[in-house]
Amino acid sequence: QVQLVESGGGLVQPGGSLRLSCAASGVIFSAHTLGWYRQAPGKGRELVASITSGGTMYYPNSVKGRFTISRDNAKNTLYLQMNSLKPEDTAVYYCRVFPFDNWGQGTQVTVSS
Repeated sequence: QVQLVESGGGLVQPGGSLRLSCAASGVIFSAHTLGWYRQAPGKGRELVASITSGGTMYYPNSVKGRFTISRDNAKNTLYLQMNSLKPEDTAVYYCRVFPFDNWGQGTQVTVSS
């Protein structure tokens, strides 16, 4: 069974940076597309970045140029580098191994002065 543990969230001022990590187990990590999602209070879960097994990345316009997804297959770990953070980036961030519908506990990111 896929198990995911997200970490790295916290409180940061607008314009600041954070790097999230996601440790995965129970899956052949290198063979799958991976993604980061976020869920803000009262809103649905949205995809903010994905990376295929071949390294092709996708970002929605809302984070393009500010967020960078990367993967370390040797460590079974997914990363999300978030720069120029805005208050609207405040949410709980989750990682996912496609096509599985397993989720970790998430990590809270709060952007506030």
